[in-house]
Amino acid sequence: MRLILAGTPAVALPALASIAASRHDLVAVLTRPDAPAGRGRRLVRSPVAAWADEHDLPVLQPARLSEPTALQAIRDLEPDCVPVVAYGALIRPDALAIPPHGWVNLHFSVLPAWRGAAPVQHALIAGDEITGASTFRLDEGLDTGPVYGVLTERIRPQDTAGDLLDRLAHAGARLLLDTLDGIEAGLLDPRPQPADGVSLAPKLTADDARIDWRAPAAGVDRRIRGCTPEPGAWTTWRGERLGLGPVSLAAAAARNPTPDGVPSPGEVRAGKREVWVGTATGPVRLGEVRPAGKRPMAAADWARGVRPQPGEVLGD
Repeated sequence: MRLILAGTPAVALPALASIAASRHDLVAVLTRPDAPAGRGRRLVRSPVAAWADEHDLPVLQPARLSEPTALQAIRDLEPDCVPVVAYGALIRPDALAIPPHGWVNLHFSVLPAWRGAAPVQHALIAGDEITGASTFRLDEGLDTGPVYGVLTERIRPQDTAGDLLDRLAHAGARLLLDTLDGIEAGLLDPRPQPADGVSLAPKLTADDARIDWRAPAAGVDRRIRGCTPEPGAWTTWRGERLGLGPVSLAAAAARNPTPDGVPSPGEVRAGKREVWVGTATGPVRLGEVRPAGKRPMAAADWARGVRPQPGEVLGD
């Protein structure tokens, strides 16, 4: 089939490379316009656009797919199907109608669970044990179209959103290619999503990533991992923002790891090699932290510099 891949961030690259190496004819990529980044706010190509440039593949970057010139550019390429991986913009009905086999999206959840922009992050924060990926035909709803195929993936105890998304991106690339092969062969008919089990996964904001130390330890752990690397978990210390990397939970036999009793929620207890912080159900051990304007560092190194006083708390 003649294909245009629609995608923008690095998570789309495994699928892009897989499709480019297949028997299908990848005629172009569709991606978001160059965006300002860094301190100088210099315009930067999306990872998908940069990959396409390196492989001499035409790049379409309309500001809006509703623009007549954008729609015509897609029509002129005569795609049979448009596979989609994290494109990042609404695709309107007039664009959906162009390819005979529609737009086939690779979504990183087992639909209808976690419809939306941040399915992996929400699965981790919610404490799900299993997640996966789905291929489905886009319609006008939010990830509501009929499903072609599904894979499942176990969530590991130490997974961050970045870890899990990387695994799903590579496994999902195979699922997407199998789906395209099945569509071309006429072997796949998409099935409507069930009405039960719907959950939503909106994009996480910086406010969502702020840690509430009054939550249970397991909830603190999941939220930090779910917000790593983006948008980045954080708290405050002495009035300034402090970024947080994944933490470790106290083992059942060591729920009182400090000599002065269990710390209260947010209370910092620093030893020579470990830094513990209280939660509603017991302490967690800090891993890496990032003080405002500084590089990430081990929590013990940070504590030696700031010298927490008895009773001082994070999230002040």
